[in-house]
Amino acid sequence: MAEEWFSTNQAYWDERAPLHTTSDFYDLPRFKAGATSLRPFEIAEMGDVSGRRLVHLQCHFGQDTLSWARLGARVTGLDFAPSAVAAARALAADIGASDARFVESNVYDAPATLGERYDIVYTGLGVLGWLPDLEAWARVVADLLEPGGVFYIAEFHPFPNVLDDETGTTVTHDYFPAEPTTYDEPGSYADWSTATVHNRATLWRHGLGTIVSALCAAGLRIEFLHEHDVTYFGRFYNLVRHDDGTFHRPEGLPRLPMMFSLRATKP
Repeated sequence: MAEEWFSTNQAYWDERAPLHTTSDFYDLPRFKAGATSLRPFEIAEMGDVSGRRLVHLQCHFGQDTLSWARLGARVTGLDFAPSAVAAARALAADIGASDARFVESNVYDAPATLGERYDIVYTGLGVLGWLPDLEAWARVVADLLEPGGVFYIAEFHPFPNVLDDETGTTVTHDYFPAEPTTYDEPGSYADWSTATVHNRATLWRHGLGTIVSALCAAGLRIEFLHEHDVTYFGRFYNLVRHDDGTFHRPEGLPRLPMMFSLRATKP
């Protein structure tokens, strides 16, 4: 994967991972004190993970990975940014998760890099947009699973991307863009005032049908697809933050799918 998008996206994340570890957004002191970074519905939908081998693709600096470890999973995290992997290893050492493993790799190379299969493949928020080829990604997921293994994803729903950024009430953007979008802006979603150097990044928009169809084509059996009318990221529109940390559309506006979660198994 030597394309320009890979090297620029890797540089983008390699710069931001260390910044994120010190941000209020991720609140590492609270995490180190025992808080989970997983969303309540993820824990409920995944069920008991005790003793199960779990690999977390695109794990960033490992908060969610280590949250699963605290619930009893035997975890491996994988990310393509060297600084993210280094930060994840340091965080694991800080909280005493000595069995947690973190590996540097492009997600498309994960089966060859890891060289083993798992009971659970997990991926969390904000990852699919960084992948140009979902069919290849889904084959990676299938290759990493043992027969009978479980794939679980919680992700931002693609539908809100069509709405205007100011009010979220008007369809403004194409749901089926023909080309990826390249951004060039400083800062990070964790702190837009942060000074950064590597500001160019390329993202892809994938419709819900594309995501589900890719997993089915890879031979996985969908157990459920849940759509959620809340989100955990409030940058867009005039969303209202509730005390539990979720963001909602303002009262009086129709409810929309803001996130989705999907569970699938490998026959």
